[in-house]
Amino acid sequence: MSRTYYLFSSGCLRRKDNTLAFETADSRRHLPVEDIDHIYCFGELDLNSKLLDFLGQHGISIHFFDYYGNYTGTFLPREGINSGVLLVRQVEHYLDPEKRIALARNFIEGAMHNIRRNLEKRGENEACQRLDEFREAAKEAGEISDLMSVEAHVRKLYYSKWEEITGWEFGERSKRPPANALNALISFGNSMLYTTVLKEIRRTALSPVISYLHEPSERRYSLALDVSEIFKPVLVDRLIFRLINQGSLNEGHFDQKLNYCYLTEGGRKIFVQEFEQLLENTIVHRKLRRKVKYKSLIRLDLYKLIKHLLGEDLFVPMKVWW
Repeated sequence: MSRTYYLFSSGCLRRKDNTLAFETADSRRHLPVEDIDHIYCFGELDLNSKLLDFLGQHGISIHFFDYYGNYTGTFLPREGINSGVLLVRQVEHYLDPEKRIALARNFIEGAMHNIRRNLEKRGENEACQRLDEFREAAKEAGEISDLMSVEAHVRKLYYSKWEEITGWEFGERSKRPPANALNALISFGNSMLYTTVLKEIRRTALSPVISYLHEPSERRYSLALDVSEIFKPVLVDRLIFRLINQGSLNEGHFDQKLNYCYLTEGGRKIFVQEFEQLLENTIVHRKLRRKVKYKSLIRLDLYKLIKHLLGEDLFVPMKVWW
C-alpha cells in the first residue's frame, strides 16, 4: 500500500537509479517509489526537472509548505483518470446558474450542519439557534455571493465560541500571518485537509479546477476548497479541540513574535501524526452499515457528487452523526 512521506528537514531530493534519495547535511535516506503516494515538504528542498519527470511517471505528488508551515503549492503528475462525459457535465453545472447554486448550497449546508454539531456537543444552544437562522437564509440565497456572505457570518459566530471551547486566546480569524496559536492551528489544519481532499479528487475522474461555491481560478484547485468546507469541522476543528484539551499541544509548540504565530517543527510533527491517525480511524457508516475510514468519507462524497453531475442521484453532503 502506498504511503505519504513527510520531509520536515531541508535537503536535496534526487532520483537515484529507480528510487529516490533524500539527502540532508547529516544523512541520506532512500525512498522506494513503489511505496510512495504523496510527499509533503516542510523544509527547503533542492530538486530538478529530472526528478519531477521521474515523479510524474510514477504518479507521485509533492505538496510544498514554506518555513512557517504555510501551504505554497503542489506538483501534480499528469492526469491519471479521465472522463470526457464527466468533464462536460462538470462544466455544464458550473455554467448553469441554477445547477451551480444548487450544488454550492449543498456544500454550505454540509458545512453548517457539521459546525452546528460541534457547537451542539458543547452545549452552545444559543449559538445553534442563531446558526439555524443562517441555514434558512442560505436556502433563500439566489447568488453565490449571498451564500458566501452567509458562510462568513456562520464562521464568525462559530469562531466566537472557540476561546470558550479551548481556553486559548483567539480574537478573530487571521490568516497570513496568523495572529495567535489558534489561528496558526486552523491555517495549518485547513492546508492539510485541502491537500488530502485534492488527493482523493485525483483518484476520481473529477477535474479539481471546476468548482461551484468557490470561483475557479488559475492558482488553486478550487473543487478541493468546495469539498473541504464540509470536512473542516470534522477533520480539522475536532482534532484541534482534542489536541488542546488533552494537552498534546501547548505554547511551547508555537513560534510567537509581535505580529505573527506559527507552529514549530515539533508542533507540526504532532499535528501531522495525529491527523494521519485520524484519517485512518474507522466509523460504522449508517447507510452502508459497515466500517469505513474517515478519509473514505471524503471519497464517498466525491462519488455522490459524480452521480449528481451524471444525473443519477442528488448530491447530499456528509453530515456528521457522531
